[in-house]
Amino acid sequence: MKLFDLTGKVAVVTGGNGGIGLGMARGLAQAGAAVVVAARNAAKSAAAVAELEGFGVKSAFIALDVADPGSCRGLIAQVVERFDRLDILVNNAGMSIRKPPEAYELGEWLKVIDTNLNGVFVLCQAAHAPFKRQGGGKIINIGSMMSIFGGAYAAPYSTSKGGIVQLTKSLGTAWAKDNIQVNAVLPGWIDTELTRDARAQVKGLNERVLARTPAGRWGVPDDLSGVAVFLAGAASDFVTGAAIPVDGGYASEF
Repeated sequence: MKLFDLTGKVAVVTGGNGGIGLGMARGLAQAGAAVVVAARNAAKSAAAVAELEGFGVKSAFIALDVADPGSCRGLIAQVVERFDRLDILVNNAGMSIRKPPEAYELGEWLKVIDTNLNGVFVLCQAAHAPFKRQGGGKIINIGSMMSIFGGAYAAPYSTSKGGIVQLTKSLGTAWAKDNIQVNAVLPGWIDTELTRDARAQVKGLNERVLARTPAGRWGVPDDLSGVAVFLAGAASDFVTGAAIPVDGGYASEF
């Protein structure tokens, strides 16, 4: 179906070597897109690239430090040079430091904000010119349930993910005239390395998540594949500035 066909498109997925990023990358690859995995861990990324190539598409690894503006701009330049185009940017890479808010050092706060918010802004900025040259593009920013709810143990993470939603709305408004759609996905509690650490550090988290989630389970990375294809393809050409929860009903439960 052409609305969801990404054949000939080139996608970049930051943090695409595992977790939610790899789940989205799988969806994009299965829909026909070439996928660039942008991350720090070369060995883990090589395994992801091999898996994605198994879907019959081109894939490549490009090293990225999302907290380094030069690395972000260099990534976009390398993709355009190697693939001759860029159609889809998925800003997935992120991190968290879990502490009570009064216990953070300023450097820890800035590290999370630089990674989760500032890096996303720089990547979006860098992608604007190639998108505009070719007549449009798609940006998918990864927020969180913490874009909606506060996190007592994750103040900088929650702040950064709230900022992702407002950045998405602002860019979606500014760049609609350039046929660039900018949307956010707000994953619920997905079973990843990051959330496994959270379960180990936050007593009772697993039980609370299961009790509140109408679907009765944690999500898995492949639960994000479909929304990635939708937001990357022609089906979403009149959708911009939106923040879409993919959470098994977690945000709807009272």
